[in-house]
Amino acid sequence: MKTLLTDATIVDDGHACHGHLVIEDDIISGIYKETTAPCGDYDRRIDASGCFVIPGVIDSHVHFREPGLTAKADIESESRAAAYGGVTTYFDMPNTVPQTVTLEALDDKLRRAREKSHVNYAFFFGATNDNGSLFDKLDPKRIPGIKLFMGSSTGNMLVDREETLRQLFRTVSLPIVAHCEDTAVINRNMADAVSRFGDDPPVYLHPSIRSAEACYASSSLAVSLAREYGARLHVAHLSTARELDLLDRFEGHHMPQVTGEAVIAHLMFCDEDYQRLGTKIKCNPAVKTRADREALRAALTDGRITTVATDHAPHLLQDKEGGCRRAASGMPMVQFSLPSMLELADEGVLSIAQVVRLMCHNPALLFGVERRGFLREGYQADVVVVRRVSPYTVTEEMVQSRCGWSPMVGHRFHWRVEHTFCNGRHVYDEERFDDNIRGEEVSFSH
Repeated sequence: MKTLLTDATIVDDGHACHGHLVIEDDIISGIYKETTAPCGDYDRRIDASGCFVIPGVIDSHVHFREPGLTAKADIESESRAAAYGGVTTYFDMPNTVPQTVTLEALDDKLRRAREKSHVNYAFFFGATNDNGSLFDKLDPKRIPGIKLFMGSSTGNMLVDREETLRQLFRTVSLPIVAHCEDTAVINRNMADAVSRFGDDPPVYLHPSIRSAEACYASSSLAVSLAREYGARLHVAHLSTARELDLLDRFEGHHMPQVTGEAVIAHLMFCDEDYQRLGTKIKCNPAVKTRADREALRAALTDGRITTVATDHAPHLLQDKEGGCRRAASGMPMVQFSLPSMLELADEGVLSIAQVVRLMCHNPALLFGVERRGFLREGYQADVVVVRRVSPYTVTEEMVQSRCGWSPMVGHRFHWRVEHTFCNGRHVYDEERFDDNIRGEEVSFSH
């Protein structure tokens, strides 16, 4: 199968130029930065004039809920939503049921994804207080890294013993992706809020309970341990201005030791939005102040933020009822992450080339993803075509996630994903979706 995308603006490795791209079977076989499209026989030609052609997005932080939580979402439904949003690869987190903290659980997830996932996949292995002996048995070519919860109420996945933390940072050679919130600070803030507001404090108090202090206390500890032992640390879903000062700056092509991730919720929303959206934007760590949001946006372009992901975490709407204690934390965002970032480009927050760097190139470089994340001849043909269009409003009917809602419902976008190719296969084609396509397991060269 040979496909020609013609007359596009091709965005890759910091540059944008007019050109044409050829997909042959599962690889990119040609990129032509010329006025005239290349001659030859093609099974399909797509006129991409007025469009931008970019690498498929690598979302390195999702919760697709399978196994064990599939009333909310599963690998099939959420990988479909990913394809609709131009995401061709995802890394799923370990807090499912059972948790991905054993070799058997990891193998089970990989089997499920082979059978069900419409796009490419990989799975983090979760750290606990007592499973460190398994890390040496993991195949580093098959997992992106170790997920560490330094502040979590997710079963036994809170790693809170100093001896265990030190052992992990001393011995793990894979990237450590850390959720950093200090449990003691959160518990103290919750007790204070409950004493003043009752058992389920209103959601607008969420950022004062899961506070900036709680985030910094935990992330600064993680960074100090990483520097002490030389571990590679990626701090997940940064939500405060102060934490940005802990990070190494990524400049050039050499990935630094301590890096940071921003997620769409903390880039698009601030605490003023709780009045409008309530628990729909309740997530951990909490959406915080406008000043924090602006600081995170500024860090997208100065090397402090290395990757942008979603922390896509679907819940049924009924689970989002209540306040700080009762309402579930998390939101479905994978379908709308790329349009959201392109909106920020329109606002002058960053360039389209920087969007591609944060969502495609840098995740590939940070985790050592092989032959993906760039538009290069010989790379896997994970390719997305986006177009700036007349404004349209997101409706519930558009949401592909099984839970059926998103905080982006009602939002007006000016960008639309028109085509998604995954390993050269046309999984999403202007509202048409090919249910028969399956993605591939990603391989890593750490």
